[in-house]
Parts: sequence; structure tokens; C-alpha cells
Amino acid sequence: MKKLLFFPVIMLALQSCAQKKDYNLIVGTYTNTGKSEGIYVYDFDTNTAAFKAKSVTKNVENPSFLALGDGNKTIYAVNETGETSAASAFNFDPVSGKLTFLNKQVTNGADPCYIIADKKNVITANYSGGSISVFGIEKNGSLSAIKQLVKHSGKSIDKDRQGSSHVHMAQFSPDHKYVVVDDLGTDKIYLYNYNPDGGNKVLTIKDSVAVTPGAGPRHLIFSKDAKYAYLIHEIDGGITVFSYSDGNLTEIQKTKITEDGFKGENGAADIHLSPDGKFLYASNRGSENKITIFAIEKGGLLSIRGYVSTLGKGPRNFAIDPTGKHLLVAHQYTNNIVIFERNMETGALTDTGKRIEVGAPVCLIFAAAK
Repeated sequence: MKKLLFFPVIMLALQSCAQKKDYNLIVGTYTNTGKSEGIYVYDFDTNTAAFKAKSVTKNVENPSFLALGDGNKTIYAVNETGETSAASAFNFDPVSGKLTFLNKQVTNGADPCYIIADKKNVITANYSGGSISVFGIEKNGSLSAIKQLVKHSGKSIDKDRQGSSHVHMAQFSPDHKYVVVDDLGTDKIYLYNYNPDGGNKVLTIKDSVAVTPGAGPRHLIFSKDAKYAYLIHEIDGGITVFSYSDGNLTEIQKTKITEDGFKGENGAADIHLSPDGKFLYASNRGSENKITIFAIEKGGLLSIRGYVSTLGKGPRNFAIDPTGKHLLVAHQYTNNIVIFERNMETGALTDTGKRIEVGAPVCLIFAAAK
């Protein structure tokens, strides 16, 4: 009789494992196209790739990139509007998916295209301004007035694209001691000491690393074990692999996301690792509109495993769901998000046939739906 007591326990455990795993999919867009109304939130089922609209936050100008705040209780968005650009703060209810506007602060740097946040600060990378803006976070999650503006200078060899600094990304290092900044215009990666309580000196320069002239560094990610970093180049379609240790980057490999003999237009955009750290994916816009799949080999090196059409135009951003089962591609110009199933063993992508129709999507973020 005692053995039977385990039966309901086992059944409950199995039911728990079988329950769907819902996440919020938060989508940043360009509203100046007339096809988007702001920031969109969907319920996304990682088991089936089913999705359902939860909320739309309107009257937000060009929230082209987003960041989750500490504890997923806030969302920060850039407002990419040229010289009037700003950053906005919102309270976020993960159950309803509703965003509530808190405040907005000017960046003093044109066209912010990336934003990061932690418990203390929000940092934007200002592309046209060639600068980095640092804001404090108030107790209610709103943004303080700008605390620090770091301006880059310089240029590189592409006269059309690199006549001045173009800061494209800011990223915390895995140990949170540094902020790593990619500058497409100067062909450099800047490493800043991060002093979260540093007043008007939150960021102080530690070092800079030059990359191939004309490469155009865009986005950088760190490996799961924090020993390596992967940099995608927008202009030449390349990837540079670095070993990483305590704020130091050392180049160990160069490769590319295009096939041999490719003669089209490059527009390398986004780069992400699978949750298990075994595969790396990179998107190319321009005339390609493809995702390149790499395996992570011994010593952090990359080997190409395949190329897949994104089935749309302008794959500026993509995201892998937290379970690793699906890869979603945001197409800026065909106004949709294409959902692929991801093979966990091979890294291969297969079209699910599912599409989320949304105007000019350019940023995808997953957050727990509590």
C-alpha cells in the first residue's frame, strides 16, 4: 500500500514537467515608419512557439532598443530621434505585460542604438553622437538626469561609414567590473572601468583594442564560461574571436559570416550564443538576409555549420528563447518576426511557418512571465 503513495507524487511531477513554459516576448520597433505603434509584448510558449498579444505601449518615439531592469520590474528604451534623442523608463508588469511610463531623459548624444541597465545605472550607446550616456536609477525605477557623457573621437578608412566615431554597443563584462564599448567609426573596442557609484565618473577608460581597419565593430558577446568574446563586424561581415581575462581581450581567430565567393552587400547585424553555449549565430542584412551557424570548438574557436535564409528582409536583430528551442528573427523591412525551431544537438534551424506580424521590429527580449 505504501508504494501506491508515490503514484500521485510522480504524476504531479510529470504534470509539472509537461506544463508549458511561458515567457514575455518584448519587441522594440521604429515608429516613424507608420507601421508600428510602440513597444509590443507577447506571451510566448517555448514548447509550441504559440504566441498571443498581451499589450502595446503607444506614444513612444522609435523605441528601437530595449533593456530589462533589475528584477524584470522595469524596462528602459532608447528614443532614437536624431539630435532630440532620449532614454525612457517604464514600470513593467510581467503578468499583464503592461508598461507604465515613468520618465524620459535626453541622452545629449544623437541616435542611441543600444541600452543596458543594472541596479544602479542605465547606459546608452549613441551612434551618430559617437558617445556614451550614463543615467542613475531612482528608487521608483525612473531615470536620473544624465550623470556622465563620454565622447569618442577619431575615424577609420571607410570614408562613407567611418568619418567619425559611431558608438554601436555597450556591454557589461561577465564579472561586471567593466563596460565594453564597440565603436564602428573608429574600428576600436573600448574597455572602461565600471564604478557604479562613481558620480560623474561611472566610466573611466582602461584600454582600447584596435580591430581590422574598415571592419566596423558592431556587437560583442561573451562565452558562457566568460573566457572568450565574439565580435561581429558590420561593414566587412567578419567575426573576431578573443580570449578574455579581467578586462583584457586578446585576438585568437578571424572568420566571416559569408560564404566563399560572396560578392553582395554586407550588413552584418546581430550575434548570439545558444543557452548551452555550444553554438553561435550571426545575422547578415544587406543582400544576404541570412543567419550563419557556428559551432563553438575547443579553445573557443568557431567552425561554420551552415547558412539559413531568414525568410525576410532586414534581420537587424534576433533572439533565442531561454530554453534554446526556438530562434526568432526580427525583420525591419518586411515587418514580421519569423520563428525557427532550433535543433539542440546540431544547431540547425527549421522554419516553423509561424510569423508574428508587427511593424519594423528591431529588438527582441525575453522575460519571465511571473
